[in-house]
Amino acid sequence: MTSTTPTLSFDPYAAFREELRQFAEQECPPALRAIVRDQYKLTRPDYRAWQEKLHARGWGAPNWPVQYGGTGWDLQQRYLFEEITAQADCPPQYHHGLGHIGPVIMHFGTEAQKARFLPRILDGSEWWCQGYSEPGAGSDLASLKTSAVRDGDDYVVNGQKVWTSHAQEADMMYTLVRTSTEGRKQAGISLLLIPMNTPGIAVRPIPTIDHWHHVNEVFLNDVRVPCANLVGTEGEGWKCAKFLLDRERLSPATVPRLARLAEQMEALLQQRRSHSGASPSQHVLLERLYLAQAGVMGAREMLLSAIQEEMQGTLAASKSSALKLHCSELSQQLIGIALDIVGPEHAARLVEGVAATADDPADVQRQLVHTYLFYRSRSIAGGTSEVQKNVIARDLFGA
Repeated sequence: MTSTTPTLSFDPYAAFREELRQFAEQECPPALRAIVRDQYKLTRPDYRAWQEKLHARGWGAPNWPVQYGGTGWDLQQRYLFEEITAQADCPPQYHHGLGHIGPVIMHFGTEAQKARFLPRILDGSEWWCQGYSEPGAGSDLASLKTSAVRDGDDYVVNGQKVWTSHAQEADMMYTLVRTSTEGRKQAGISLLLIPMNTPGIAVRPIPTIDHWHHVNEVFLNDVRVPCANLVGTEGEGWKCAKFLLDRERLSPATVPRLARLAEQMEALLQQRRSHSGASPSQHVLLERLYLAQAGVMGAREMLLSAIQEEMQGTLAASKSSALKLHCSELSQQLIGIALDIVGPEHAARLVEGVAATADDPADVQRQLVHTYLFYRSRSIAGGTSEVQKNVIARDLFGA
């Protein structure tokens, strides 16, 4: 005989979940949500509009401690925030300040640096870019040559950075520089915080295949930076760099955004199937999509585990790298399926000079072609897939 006793269940986050959902739907402007939903490029004003809403609510920094203006949320709350805002097509938060240099300043910075920089990251009034990569250094950051020579109370910086995202609109750049050529190449590196309006800085855009302006070259010619802008100890910037890179590869927003993209792809494919009938090729696409969705579920479990370990201070670099590697591959799989769905109708947009503009009607199918091209960079940005595999191998085999 089957029991008819109902199963009791209690979701301790139900009220929080509903609060998030109402906020996302009511406070994020519909026009902003349309930009995200339709895969258009987000600009600084777009990011800032959302950050101001979050900051006013006290949710400006879900990942920061309360003492610095963060929410103090636990692991589950942080993940729910990312998941529900992604589901509602709210923009992701701008990562360079909140996710990268902010935690570095909290960990290694002086009290004066914390007071000067953290509030402006939190309210979205100051934007950052990352001066890590250099010509000729490839993915080997420690081979950087940009120099910083002490002169009185300043460092004088000379060199060149490359692939610098958002340099054209940033107020500040966190920059790795060489302050010594003695010893191991990692030993003579320091981390400086440089205002982008300092005399001697020039920014030149790098055209990319998707026709959007993401990355730049940054030239530094006798740029004077106050010694007060040195983070941590001179010559020990490599510790800051590794601390930051581990968090760069552990982006809590990535997996919910991939899940949302997979939903969009499934809806698009089912729409095509209902309109023109299910063809054998669409069956193949659907099978590829289901496999990718299974991969997203696996990434979610890996992310939750990694965030838990980060909070306990036990996160291994190999797990961050494995997650970054997996999500890079997933994003390219998903957008590859999208291109196979819409590509034949919108292939002309792959031709140079047929770029999307702000005047284009919101059309997710057309924008997916540009997103496909942009996502080619996912296996390069933040450390190439080859670098991630090396990190994983070193942890596994001690090489």
